[in-house]
Amino acid sequence: MDVRVLGSSGGVGNGKGTTSLLIDDDILIDAGTGVAQLSIDELSRLRHVFLTHSHLDHIAYLPLLGDTVFGLIPESVKVYALPETLDALRRHIFNDTIWPDFTRIPNKHEPVFRFQPLLPGEVLRLGARSVEAISVNHTVPCMGYRVEGGEGAFAISGDTTCNDSFWEALNAHPNLDFLLVETAFSNKDERLAHIARHYCPRLLAVDLGKLRHRPRIYIIHAKPGEESAILRECRELLAERDVSGLAGGAHFTL
Repeated sequence: MDVRVLGSSGGVGNGKGTTSLLIDDDILIDAGTGVAQLSIDELSRLRHVFLTHSHLDHIAYLPLLGDTVFGLIPESVKVYALPETLDALRRHIFNDTIWPDFTRIPNKHEPVFRFQPLLPGEVLRLGARSVEAISVNHTVPCMGYRVEGGEGAFAISGDTTCNDSFWEALNAHPNLDFLLVETAFSNKDERLAHIARHYCPRLLAVDLGKLRHRPRIYIIHAKPGEESAILRECRELLAERDVSGLAGGAHFTL
């Protein structure tokens, strides 16, 4: 299983892209601005999109994806997300005012996108790979994902602050090779992290104490300009863990 990081930033500018991962050549996790890294040929090979939640930095390129691959794909692209996320997309994006409704184009029987509700705890098997949806704690309904394929597994937290559900779900499995975990704010903005329901290094350190695995940890979703401070504080508080930053273009093989 190949994992390519298309975008992992909390914002844009200077080549940064927001959250999106490409798994092998057919699965996206989130559709942030990092999707712009893909060629038209690569976009046309996508068959599954898993969304963590409805915030713009995680769905911004989904409408443009639909418009680009229209007429190039042999079957509908399935979009998996919480029912609340899919409802938000229908009402606020694919509403024929902000963007055409690609769940009905070219027709309702063979649309570009098929929306598939996915609930926490559900596991979807796609060939030799499995994707498990896990509830997390954000300002809107949100999920993280654990993905297993071949001999390895990784997880991505989605946007979240302190919770038990994500860590309990990861602990229920025997292995975890690497973890992509959001840490949007540095410790000086801990109050804002609480309000926005994001991690800062102090909050992340508390929750990582719940994880029995020892994966490689990659910090994602950092606010632009704060990356160095956030990573430094994470390493200070998690000295016994293997913690690194992550930029678009990184590639993993499991």
